[in-house]
Amino acid sequence: MLALVTGLAAPALLPAGTWSGYIQAEARVFLHQPADPRQHGDSMSLATEPEYYTEWDEGWELRAGISKVFWGVAESQHLVDIINQTDLVENIDQEDKLGQPMVNLALIRDWGTLDLFALPGFRERSFPGRAGRLRSLPPVDTDQPRYASGAEDRRVDFAIRWSHYIGDWDFGLAHFSGTSRDPRLITGLSGGGETVLLPLYETIDQTSLDLQATKGDWLWKLEWLTRSGQGDRYSALVGGFEYTAVGIFDTAADLGFIGEYHFDDRGEQAPTPFEDDIMVGLRLAMNDIQSTEALFGIIADRKDNARSYNLEASRRLGYNWTVEVEARLFSSAKPGDPLSSFRDDDHVQISLARHF
Repeated sequence: MLALVTGLAAPALLPAGTWSGYIQAEARVFLHQPADPRQHGDSMSLATEPEYYTEWDEGWELRAGISKVFWGVAESQHLVDIINQTDLVENIDQEDKLGQPMVNLALIRDWGTLDLFALPGFRERSFPGRAGRLRSLPPVDTDQPRYASGAEDRRVDFAIRWSHYIGDWDFGLAHFSGTSRDPRLITGLSGGGETVLLPLYETIDQTSLDLQATKGDWLWKLEWLTRSGQGDRYSALVGGFEYTAVGIFDTAADLGFIGEYHFDDRGEQAPTPFEDDIMVGLRLAMNDIQSTEALFGIIADRKDNARSYNLEASRRLGYNWTVEVEARLFSSAKPGDPLSSFRDDDHVQISLARHF
């Protein structure tokens, strides 16, 4: 992420900012042979992400550059998070995002924060290639994107969001108008005559609400949206709770119990596995000097036996190093379910990062 944050009146000299970031090595080990023999086996990668930040004055902020913005409160699906494009090569959990060129004006007042966004330079979603794992069957051909807008990836998108809190309630109300970050996948042919999926980026309008209430040891969460531009207007939501048992077994550790429900009124026509699903999970925070944490969750379709099992754990090693472990397992997804392409992609991932 690279961003410039400025205030109302710039002083004569720009104050010194700070650099931060990390460099990370990662290994992914698969437990089965791939469904498509062209797909690879185990893999390794190396990544780095530097960041520079500076600010001055008060009252409002102007950010220009390539940045990341997060909206949402739910654990198992970030339904309303729409500013940045998803990086499916990095991970299928849709939490890894690509930087978005933007101009963002934030008006900070007693009645809340109003964020205005102009978003030039659309970025296409990244999909694993023919040899990649955790990809669709057939693969997505990213060399043949389709756009509903004649401006294609040069269209300028706009968004506005008001966020505030009242007592125990935190909320955000937003509207986005522009090119959808979630492409519809249509069947086509590659240059070599192979059946592939082509990403179609449609122009949408989306209004959304994210809401969180903190009631003692309970967190109550809701994300809701309504969207037009991808067929008939539809609505979707994810909502639930997290209850935290503090100091379990007379230790410093906390254990959280998570429950969430997913609904999409397109039903089985929805191009997402979250049309009628339940997620249950446990979050363990050891509250030790190494910041040891773990999250385990199961997402189950209420209409069939499709399930996904997810484990994420992390621990700091010394002052600058962290190690993370992820495991993802898939079971019983019927043909046509978005998860059926991953039926042979159970895997364990280990990463080691040095922060600076």
